[in-house]
Amino acid sequence: MLLASLSLGSAVIVNTAGAARAVVPGPGKALATAHEGSHALVTPLSSPGAVQTFPGAPMAGEGTWHPVGRLVNGLPAVYTTSIRLPGASPVVAGIAWMDTRLLRARLYSGSLSPGGLFWKFTAPVSPSASRTLVAAFNGGFQLKASNGGYLSEGHLVAPLRAGAASLVIYRNGLATVGQWGRDVSATPNVVAVRQNLTLLVDHGRMVPGLNPRDVATWGAALNGVINTWRSGLGITANGALVYVVGPMNIVDLAQLLVRAGAIRAMTLDMNPLWPVFATYSPASANGFASPGNGRDLLSTLRQTPARFFQTAYSRDFVTMSVR
Repeated sequence: MLLASLSLGSAVIVNTAGAARAVVPGPGKALATAHEGSHALVTPLSSPGAVQTFPGAPMAGEGTWHPVGRLVNGLPAVYTTSIRLPGASPVVAGIAWMDTRLLRARLYSGSLSPGGLFWKFTAPVSPSASRTLVAAFNGGFQLKASNGGYLSEGHLVAPLRAGAASLVIYRNGLATVGQWGRDVSATPNVVAVRQNLTLLVDHGRMVPGLNPRDVATWGAALNGVINTWRSGLGITANGALVYVVGPMNIVDLAQLLVRAGAIRAMTLDMNPLWPVFATYSPASANGFASPGNGRDLLSTLRQTPARFFQTAYSRDFVTMSVR
């Protein structure tokens, strides 16, 4: 079923001779270099610039990135920061930046979301996979609420919907976020697609019509709480993934994704039990990631780094591992 063409955002590709060249494909143009082996993506992305804070006296270190998690070839591949929500609120959100040149993405599937008991990659993360695990984060809504499709490991659990916000993972572990049928579409190199609603950020801006009091259009807020826990994922102009999480309204989430550098972004799971982002720092370069050496993006997250190692975890999630 994967027969259509693929398009990606701009990227800098390093060829096997080591020369860097900018590639900016237009709509519908294929970025063939992105589907070569991992040797084609060996130079790390430039580390991110500070996140612009909202008006008011900033708290110490607000918006400043800090490297976290297992190093990749001696280099940090994940940076995190925290930022206060706008207004007089003392509430803090967390932001993570992930280098897709150093990290390989993989979609893990669950018996509840998307359903099925035939998955090779499902919780718990295996000991062999834990030796390269750097970070992991939650997936999207259950399919009955996502208004989108799901593809992984050759299983098309739900049809992929044109126009849907999509996390797309390629055979070489590269990942991006885009609108299905415009920014991204199917090729034999696409190994996983996780769709969830429509894009929340597009062309580097919040999509029009967002309502800060919404508790239904962008996901059902538990007990009608506007500032419920929400998470989102975006892609930056140079190909990094950015993840945002915190107790906030949908406008806050979109604003933070834009400030984190996202040119396109989508919502992920929401409400207190589901958002989780953890990094892992084993004592040695190829040591086993485990709950004991894991760290939550925010100390206020309900879930812990143990989540991805629990046999009972039945939801989908994404891992970012050493290439």
